[in-house]
Amino acid sequence: MIRRQWRQFDWILLLAVLIVSLYGMVMIQSAVQGDPQLATYPQRQLGFILVGLVLMFIVAAFDYRSLGSIYVPLYVIVIALLAMTGILGKSLFGAQSWIEVFGLFPIQPSELAKIAMTIALGRYLATHQETIGQLGTLVGGLVIMAPLVVLVFMEPDLGTAIVLAVEGGIIFLVAGLTLRHILSAGVVGALSAPLLWSLMRAHQRNRILIFLDPTADPDSFFNVQQALVSVGSGGWLGKGYGQGTQSQLHFLRVRHTDFIFSVVAEEMGFVGAVLLLLLLLVVMMRLWRIAAQAPDAFGQLLVAGGAGIILFQTVVNVGMNMGLLPVTGLPLPFFSYGGNAYFSLMIFLGLAQSVAMTKRSQVL
Repeated sequence: MIRRQWRQFDWILLLAVLIVSLYGMVMIQSAVQGDPQLATYPQRQLGFILVGLVLMFIVAAFDYRSLGSIYVPLYVIVIALLAMTGILGKSLFGAQSWIEVFGLFPIQPSELAKIAMTIALGRYLATHQETIGQLGTLVGGLVIMAPLVVLVFMEPDLGTAIVLAVEGGIIFLVAGLTLRHILSAGVVGALSAPLLWSLMRAHQRNRILIFLDPTADPDSFFNVQQALVSVGSGGWLGKGYGQGTQSQLHFLRVRHTDFIFSVVAEEMGFVGAVLLLLLLLVVMMRLWRIAAQAPDAFGQLLVAGGAGIILFQTVVNVGMNMGLLPVTGLPLPFFSYGGNAYFSLMIFLGLAQSVAMTKRSQVL
């Protein structure tokens, strides 16, 4: 890209993401202290942040419109990786969703599926905007979504499968899907709920049943209960960094990933939790601003897909930490520990920056 385009880089968006990421790394340090097995996680998270920045700048350096000519092979590769995961994948937290690359490091193809979904579905709907309300276009979009959602669901990873379904719905909505079609999709979803329930694994159904009736399995409800104690005991300013009883005494499980928000609420209080949510709100507002000013439909749908993922995962993660939603295992964007999830978000960020620079350079 020419120098003029790099001047239009959205530095406010990047700054907000960096603050959230570093805030997360600091809270991970607090969450894992006293646990020798997790002692290196803060340093590893810093490494993830640095690699994520490199990925973002590399993706931003390319014109996103070039993806229109290579999205098919990208989509096929991700489908192949998901299929391989079902055969050769490594099981973790009840889901066989990881593949070891030459025995060196694991990758999570379901994170790549989020990117493939946005690119493939966004490209398809961008070229079929005039017929968005016709049955053929709707079916074509669903055909693109279905293999990704089904393969991830079969891992089984219900949380990420729901993210993919919601991501696809947001892309459809931004592309111009009418309220009538949305309501029709909701009816179909409700009618298919019994089938989905029958296909879910026992531990997935158990999470929902515990949410509806905590007394059904007090032991499984224990971590949700500790999360509620963490959130409720933080007060306005919290107990102090590294002073949270639920996290430091290890009553709170998976406190560095799924339940990191509870650690923030307990140690940094209401103010620290709201600050985190405001920073994520800034990220989403900048992304929606880029989407609204994109030079074409493809760019708009690319950014909308990424923004939708961040919004949905934030709502679900905070909701399950506060006992308002069932536990799904979805991380808090840019904040929870983990490399694969962070890398996929930074790739989305790079795509958004590419759209932003293209849009603004055309105005100049």
